[in-house]
Amino acid sequence: MQVYVCIKHVPDTAANINVVAPAGFDESVKFVVNPYDEYGLEEALQIVTKAGDGEVVVVTVGKESALSTIRTALAVGATRGILVKTDAQFLDSALTSRVLQKVIQQDGTPDLVFTGKQSVDSEGMQTPYRLAAAFDMPVVTEVVGVELGEGSAMLERETGGGVREVLEVKLPCVIGATKGLNEPRYPKLPDILKAKKKEVKQVDIADLGLEDTSGNSEIIELTKIPERSGATMLEGNPREASEKLVAILKAEKMI
Repeated sequence: MQVYVCIKHVPDTAANINVVAPAGFDESVKFVVNPYDEYGLEEALQIVTKAGDGEVVVVTVGKESALSTIRTALAVGATRGILVKTDAQFLDSALTSRVLQKVIQQDGTPDLVFTGKQSVDSEGMQTPYRLAAAFDMPVVTEVVGVELGEGSAMLERETGGGVREVLEVKLPCVIGATKGLNEPRYPKLPDILKAKKKEVKQVDIADLGLEDTSGNSEIIELTKIPERSGATMLEGNPREASEKLVAILKAEKMI
């Protein structure tokens, strides 16, 4: 079984992002595996282990610094990695999906393709769908349960408001993982050392043979959201508190 996991090299959500230039940010912050992608990686590892045969291949599109994210994935059990190198700080979902599809197609024949339901940086939430369209595969996102059968998969997904649905799709397919699917494992020191010897293939984006390596959108400007002011505690009985609230809303021209 050959399972591909598309992972993204993203800034840690706890990092303090500093905007530099109109559309850039200081990249010296800590980068990690996109958290939603970790659920897809863990599920892929469990599936291949249960099958008793196969490999888990992680694929990343990014700068050379994204090698650290691939090494992290290798340390938790992925078989090998592929890095499609680009100097661009931002790739939209249209280009990203075409690049991922092309490099996976050139590498092998996927039985399953995992992604996270979204990335925590750009949060476009389009890549799984565009990737599936490029492969002409079915796609299901927000997946919290996977059960493989003969030529098909039963996928449980969250639809909001505590509601879940179960879908049966043909294999191969694209699965967008989310929290609740499993509990991602953490790498141990011996595995981190072994990961340094695992294969990582590096391909320049210009060498994929794509007719067009420009996306459909670009970031014009990044603006840091100002910190929220502290809360105001309204004291007194309910009538007094509500009168104070109305006065504050009028002063802020919110009513």
